[in-house]
Amino acid sequence: MSEAPEIRLRRLRMRSIRRGIKEMDVILSAYSEAHLAGLDAGALDRYEALLSENDQDLYRWVSGQEEAPADHAAIVGDIRAHIARSVDF
Repeated sequence: MSEAPEIRLRRLRMRSIRRGIKEMDVILSAYSEAHLAGLDAGALDRYEALLSENDQDLYRWVSGQEEAPADHAAIVGDIRAHIARSVDF
């Protein structure tokens, strides 16, 4: 049985908020609120796979300290672009 789209979005948002480190809570909760509803099933699959990664690795990828692995590069790039648009310097 497949998961209803609205249930999947709620579950992914919750996983975005409840991370291991506060920085990733803030980054991923903001990204998920702004973008998840507009992602197709394939992009949601990639985002869900990203959520399975270690927070310390995620933070290094999103902050640009390290390159994200090829399978996560596109979604990490989207998250980085969201951050760049959201932060006023």
